[in-house]
Amino acid sequence: MLELSDAQIGGWVGSFVLPLFRIAALLMTMPIIGTQLVPTRVRLYLALAISVVLVPTLPPMPQVDAINLGNVLLIGEQILIGALLGFVLQLFFHAFVVAGQIISMQMGLGFASMVDPTNGVSVPVLGQFYLMLVTLLFLAMNGHLVVFEILAESFVTLPVGGGLLTNHHWEVAGKLGWVMGAGLLLSLPAITALLVVNLAFGVMTRAAPQLNIFSIGFPLTLALGLVIVWIGMADVLSQYQVLASDALQLMRELARAR
Repeated sequence: MLELSDAQIGGWVGSFVLPLFRIAALLMTMPIIGTQLVPTRVRLYLALAISVVLVPTLPPMPQVDAINLGNVLLIGEQILIGALLGFVLQLFFHAFVVAGQIISMQMGLGFASMVDPTNGVSVPVLGQFYLMLVTLLFLAMNGHLVVFEILAESFVTLPVGGGLLTNHHWEVAGKLGWVMGAGLLLSLPAITALLVVNLAFGVMTRAAPQLNIFSIGFPLTLALGLVIVWIGMADVLSQYQVLASDALQLMRELARAR
């Protein structure tokens, strides 16, 4: 009969289960994989597969007691670290969604909304377009591989059982409010061009008061807004590279212990 000691069980728990919680928390909260499009069971299987591949390359894990309630603190710490890393990526993706929403409201396309299948909420069509665009760019440039690399490095720079998150991590987390500024910067060229269009309509109304600007201005603003968005697509790649590098650098700073 196979007999397992408490030390053996504790070693297995420390070497496999604790890293699994950090990996699973990241996969449950990050974009693309952590959305409703991917079933929870698939995400769990993927977390198990990554853990099996990653655990043999990790530093030695702490020896824990398998039935000690104090391990709940270690598990909560791993979940918090993984969730913070995934939350940074969520903010990066939603910066483009915010930009699409701002442009939609400015050009009169805010009424055209659809259900976002990834989050289950109603968003403007233009915001959903930007979300799909940044998703394709992220996958095409192997951003998901960089995320997994940062996750593997976090077990070295922020080891399991190395202590709770320090003030450094909360200072880095305080920088996560850049999403609104990033969304505004992404939409600023289109907002400026649409402002010029609206000023032109105002001059037309002043010059010809009998002109029904409401029946003419709305379709023209909508059409010109689509043209402006199409022209602005030429600069999306450079904007994406800057924001992606900032988001990934922020993830590295969160995974760094000081």
